[in-house]
Amino acid sequence: MNLIVPLLPDDHILLDLEVGSKKRLFEHVGQLFEDRIGLAHSTVFDSLLAREKLGSTGLGHAIAIPHGRIKGLKQASGALIRLKTPIDFDAPDSIPVNLLFVLLVPAQATDLHLQILGELAEMFSDKRLRDALIGAPDAVSAHALIQRWTA
Repeated sequence: MNLIVPLLPDDHILLDLEVGSKKRLFEHVGQLFEDRIGLAHSTVFDSLLAREKLGSTGLGHAIAIPHGRIKGLKQASGALIRLKTPIDFDAPDSIPVNLLFVLLVPAQATDLHLQILGELAEMFSDKRLRDALIGAPDAVSAHALIQRWTA
């Protein structure tokens, strides 16, 4: 079963977003979650930034999975972001990031949180999927790629 699809409505996919830094990215993502599911953008921003200060969520291969725990959130939610211009994410391979999955989980996250992160890491280790997502013409196409992906 694909754990990612239920977390990712089409309107949580932003392609060719132009930001110049992690902070600007987190501000934009905070606004996305405020507009879509009613979370305060500052709560999202603060959670993502606090997690990033513990260590980079950059995986390598131009991929990052920023994530944070949100008090009051009832269920996990995600967003797929493709950047127009890659940004530095302190990834282990030093390659700037251009494809991200932002994951928000309830403050009292269960093992499901770790399972989702594991599946995201596995999904993004698939070079064919990464390349297809980079080339996807629109959010619907990107969503369909993730729907078809199997572990």
